Amino acid sequence: MAMNWLGGRVDHPMSDAKRAREIIDALPSNDPAKALEEISYWLDSINQTGEFKLNQRFENIDLLDAAARSHARKLSQDYLSMPRLQKFQENRLWNANFGLWRQLGDGYLRCVKQYEDGLIGMTIIRKSLPVIVARAIRALTYQVKWRLLRYGPVERRIWTELAQAYAIAEQSGFADGAVALYPGTAGESTVRREFLTAMMFSASSPEGLPPLRQEIAERAAARLAAAFRISGKPDGCTHFVDLASPGPAVRLFKGAAARPSLRYFGAGKGLADLNQLIGRIQQSGAVPQAVNLGGDYGKDNVIGTFRHLAQYWSENPPARSSERRPSAGRITVVPGLRDILKTLDPSDDDTLDFSLSQPAGSGESWIVEDVSDGGYGAVIPSVTSDWIRVGTLIGIQSEASRYWGIGLIRRIVRDEQQQRHVGIQVLTRTVIPVKISLAQTLSFTAADREAERAILLPTGPDAKGEVGVIMRNGLFNGRDGLDMMVSEKSYRLTPVGLAEGGEDFDWVKYKVMEQGPGASG
Repeated sequence: MAMNWLGGRVDHPMSDAKRAREIIDALPSNDPAKALEEISYWLDSINQTGEFKLNQRFENIDLLDAAARSHARKLSQDYLSMPRLQKFQENRLWNANFGLWRQLGDGYLRCVKQYEDGLIGMTIIRKSLPVIVARAIRALTYQVKWRLLRYGPVERRIWTELAQAYAIAEQSGFADGAVALYPGTAGESTVRREFLTAMMFSASSPEGLPPLRQEIAERAAARLAAAFRISGKPDGCTHFVDLASPGPAVRLFKGAAARPSLRYFGAGKGLADLNQLIGRIQQSGAVPQAVNLGGDYGKDNVIGTFRHLAQYWSENPPARSSERRPSAGRITVVPGLRDILKTLDPSDDDTLDFSLSQPAGSGESWIVEDVSDGGYGAVIPSVTSDWIRVGTLIGIQSEASRYWGIGLIRRIVRDEQQQRHVGIQVLTRTVIPVKISLAQTLSFTAADREAERAILLPTGPDAKGEVGVIMRNGLFNGRDGLDMMVSEKSYRLTPVGLAEGGEDFDWVKYKVMEQGPGASG
């Protein structure tokens, strides 16, 4: 778009109120991604146009912001509800969402700068400044979230702009003033709450959560932000941020040097409120209707996320169960239960020698950075496919072993060079493939073809007489027992409960009882 400035007037389509409304009305109503792309285009063009008066700039950004909200909600839901998006689809949805929040953040911050510079329009807009700053911080928080949905990194620019916006509110004395961010929305917020939402979300180890649970975590932080604590002193706080040299939340440690630019913060009463919510969900078996998290994510996802938050918001976060040791080497990795079972292929051999080689091309070679008794830290090659998510089940074979193990991806971090680093929890270093069927409904001797393959964890019952079984998701219903066949022995399994579920598997705990060779129950 060519920009010409004549006689001091802004030669921009949205400088005219009627034309601006026509632009909004012409946005596609049935293509949210296209609508957000067009809105981001207009926001960028306004952000690049210096001649707008401050009040006029804000009015246009507000108009585009309002037009974007329903489309952004729809695209966010689509992104989170379709985990197996093709790369092109994933890119389009991600870019549309992140692009919107980037341009809105830039736009509101441009308004703040224009106000500080005392340019034309500042008198009219003075009462709206707290709303502008709060919206800027929310847009920056969503930028943090969308970066982390791809497991980072979060650019330093975002942390810097968050700190600068909050510092302006503190210095101007309106950080605690109630603001209605958007007309017609329930409840009010403050600049302080918006800033604490961003910082407590970053303090929640979101890189250890799948995307859907990251969304729940950010929503939960926003809901509880009024109870969070922030202070110039460390008392009662668990983390800090330096407004003069900003970055993500840093956990308090002994010997941290005090500086006037440090802001200490923590969950405060919000932790007790969170634990109370966990108790209510456990007691009722459902998420209370009053707890609006932006969607119906299911009780298990909500309570699992809340427990994660409670751990990382506490004064004593989860510690490593074993020491990590630097290591150099490679592991071969196979994704998902189906491919793991194909790799093991026990259909023709029920012996316990499960050192079979994987089919050609089915495994990926990852570089090990460190190793512990509980798992690995590894670097993923850039050519690796996009199936990798927190909670993914993987088959693992180290260079030093003939046998396959099973693990879960627990953490993903993307560095500044876009290299992905993962933390892997090893569930067992030697898998035991088994065949299972619903107890008293199938016979392994007469209907072996109807039995399903699964994986036994570990090799024997624990002190409670329980074993874990990795099976395809949807088979476990919490009521029915299983008959399990391994090495020509049959066992009756009584369900204890679901230990963990994933996209293609359930990890279920069972009580086990041996039935004898070939027994069918």
